[in-house]
Amino acid sequence: MSDELKKGLEGVLVAESELSNIDGDAGRLIYRGYAIEDLAREASYEEVVYLLWHGHLPDAEELDSFRSKMVPERAVDEDVLSTVRTLANAEEKPMAALRTSVSMLSAHDPDSDADPTNREAGLRKGRRITAKIPTIIAAYNRIRNGQEPLEPRDDLGHAANFLYMLNGEEPDEVLAETFDMALVLHADHGLNASTFSTMVTASTLSDLHSAITSAIGTLKGPLHGGANQDVMEMLQTIDQSESDPIEWVENALEEGRRISGFGHRVYNVKDPRAKILGERSKALGEAAGDLKWYEYSTKIEEYLAEDKGLAPNVDFYSASTYYQMGIPIDLYTPIFAMSRAGGWIAHAIEQYDDNRLIRPRGRYVGPEDQEFVPLDDR
Repeated sequence: MSDELKKGLEGVLVAESELSNIDGDAGRLIYRGYAIEDLAREASYEEVVYLLWHGHLPDAEELDSFRSKMVPERAVDEDVLSTVRTLANAEEKPMAALRTSVSMLSAHDPDSDADPTNREAGLRKGRRITAKIPTIIAAYNRIRNGQEPLEPRDDLGHAANFLYMLNGEEPDEVLAETFDMALVLHADHGLNASTFSTMVTASTLSDLHSAITSAIGTLKGPLHGGANQDVMEMLQTIDQSESDPIEWVENALEEGRRISGFGHRVYNVKDPRAKILGERSKALGEAAGDLKWYEYSTKIEEYLAEDKGLAPNVDFYSASTYYQMGIPIDLYTPIFAMSRAGGWIAHAIEQYDDNRLIRPRGRYVGPEDQEFVPLDDR
């Protein structure tokens, strides 16, 4: 057994998965063999979740059946909604509110006591969790703004229904399509920190709700899920100060500040998801007749690429895309969770199917042979 220390488990191979793969040198991402570009432009989020959970893209009948089972699960029990109301009124942070609310869902899940290795029960729980997270996020946002939550609609897709519950009006086709695409792009991404925490929890044979709650808690950390919010706040600061984006970034770097949305633990080139979202950010700007957010972003990207050799990750362009859709900035990370739930659940099920407790070693570097001194003598 090697004693080489790998901080952060960087480069350590700990699992095999059939779900997604990243080629960091080529800037390529696949879900079960399908290129992310094809899935983002051609498949709905529901199709992608089906692919991740069942191993193949659904045909029309399978997709209709899948949707018909998930749509009725969108409603949230009243006491969960009451907790959302309490958290929103207490000004709890959105990710903390989501973490607590998702944990509560197990109290009303008819399969909550099922054996975690029961795949069919796991899929049913997965459908409920995936369907209810958008309802929780939208309800939280409306309540904190003094509005009553809206009941989910059964005639809208997963993405469009969320935007309806959030904003109180049915989104147009462009907005619904753009948001659906963003959900597809964030659905899975190899063995990232939140996915790994999902697997660690599942490996103890804890329940699926616990595994997803672990994942949300992990995603909440700013080193994982909060960069898109940081990017938009940076762009707003540049706009409000009427600064030149390049000069602002130069000053920030001179002061030792990190530019959010750039660099990635896996990608050595531009994140393929950033390419797609950059296109959508531009299209939304053109539709609104205001390209400033896109132009700020491209200027920063070009400068950092040429002068620092840095490439943007998915967070960089998701920020301006979400902002132009009217989504509150502090909901960007909960939306990340809303999308990634599909991947987390797939990884948990994969772990349950071929489980081994995840238990790495740690090297002890503390003192040796300490002499115990009784309390009265210390």
